Amino acid sequence: MKIGVPKEIKDNEGRVAITPAGASHLIQQGHSLVVEMDAGAISGFDDAQYGQTGVRMVSAAEAWAADLVVKVKEPAPSEYHYLDRQMVFTFFHLAGVDPGLTLELLKKNTTAIAYETLEDSRGRLPILAPMSAIAGNMATLMGSYYLAKFNQGKGVQLGKVLGKRHGKVVVIGDGVVGQHAAQVACGMGANVFVAGINPAFMQKIHSTVLPEASFFLSTPENITEHLLDADLAVGAILCRGAHAPKVISEAMIMSLAEGSVVVDVSIDQGGCIETSRPTTHSNPIFIKHGVVHYCVTNMPGAYPRTSTIALMDATLPYILKIADRGKEPLMRDKGLATAVNTLDGAITCKAVAVGLGMLDKYEARPYAST
Repeated sequence: MKIGVPKEIKDNEGRVAITPAGASHLIQQGHSLVVEMDAGAISGFDDAQYGQTGVRMVSAAEAWAADLVVKVKEPAPSEYHYLDRQMVFTFFHLAGVDPGLTLELLKKNTTAIAYETLEDSRGRLPILAPMSAIAGNMATLMGSYYLAKFNQGKGVQLGKVLGKRHGKVVVIGDGVVGQHAAQVACGMGANVFVAGINPAFMQKIHSTVLPEASFFLSTPENITEHLLDADLAVGAILCRGAHAPKVISEAMIMSLAEGSVVVDVSIDQGGCIETSRPTTHSNPIFIKHGVVHYCVTNMPGAYPRTSTIALMDATLPYILKIADRGKEPLMRDKGLATAVNTLDGAITCKAVAVGLGMLDKYEARPYAST
């Protein structure tokens, strides 16, 4: 199969979908690869490294003309004209972006295979997980940075000073993002509080991963109480394929002290903070009600080398399945089936259809996520 890798064009997105090592493996399996020129440059993979594996370096148009296009982020409006019945394997987050992309995918009969909804045999999200981990690590680091007074923060440092903890971090969500954000905050020496919805799971995480953190049940009343004296709040809510619920209301934001910071890691799924709006690495923050909001939609792109290698480790087995058998594994492979968001002009992931208000375009398929 011909596999194409376009260069990412999202603001400061330095990741690339396939590394030279991954390309070499695919070529050894009999597939051909075309990679857009300079696609891997920001991640530290130059065109010569790809060329040594047998990859052809091409224009964006030729990379998009492949049978299978492998990307990192969803197609931007300037790329819509490239969509033409091919399979596209990438992070789509369709419920959290402009519905125009979904309409284009349907109109062009594009098979959209979404990293973020692909499940393994244990119901985990193996491709989303490493990016969630990196974003969780970043959430606390960015929050700490913007708490500095010169960044319009309140001037509170997250960390121990002569053995005493300083700063309060509230993490809403105890999944991969939340655990990593909390681990970094605990390691820095902050006072850390984590909200979850399953007491048994919270107890397990507390005893095995986050013994220094305090856990509480995620209810509006409890979140409101914990935010009153929070310095940093991290929104880390995930509803697979769906629009994120607004668990931090505008009233809660207004209760925070001036210069407090919120980081909405759920922003690529629409955001879990009512006052959030998407930002970029070039312009990462805005201030509302005196609170600094960091809502960058491609957070792991800030660390492209680490993110690219971690992403390649996760995606390569699935790229091989698709390349070896075409669309057939989409119908027969349970894991890949959960990743199919659009197929043959229909939405095949119900959570996406519900999130976009497009249930009229949803078709349940025996091989697609329901």
